[in-house]
Amino acid sequence: VRGPFHALLRSPELADRLQKVGAYVRFESSLPARLAELAILVTARHWGAQYEWYAHRRLAEKAGLAPAIADAIAEGRRPAALEADEAAVYDFCRELHETKHVSDAAWGAALGRFGERGVIDLIGTCGYCGAVSMVLTAARVPLPEGVAPLLFP
Repeated sequence: VRGPFHALLRSPELADRLQKVGAYVRFESSLPARLAELAILVTARHWGAQYEWYAHRRLAEKAGLAPAIADAIAEGRRPAALEADEAAVYDFCRELHETKHVSDAAWGAALGRFGERGVIDLIGTCGYCGAVSMVLTAARVPLPEGVAPLLFP
């Protein structure tokens, strides 16, 4: 058992329930994988969750997210070249994490692109990955041996 689930096994019921939410977020969400992975990277960056970043950076690229986007997020910068749907996800997630609020403009952009279900799925992705990131950082889950940290303040 790797990642957050090793730590979560100390609370098996919570582990089981979070795993089910994670399965929805990763495999059944209305968001395309590229955009869900973008939301996960923004969340991992927000929490400084090295393991979450390590696990999802390659999944984001496999899903079609440009490496330059992930590089900018890792460095704490807004990516320069975002497609309109990526910008809607990035702005929404950053506002939600940084201000604990979402502006009318960010809400409207996400709603217009993804519909009501998509907006709630986006919030759920941030919430689930925030919980996972907190477990990973608080429980001090290490990166695999030989993997260097990629997120810096």
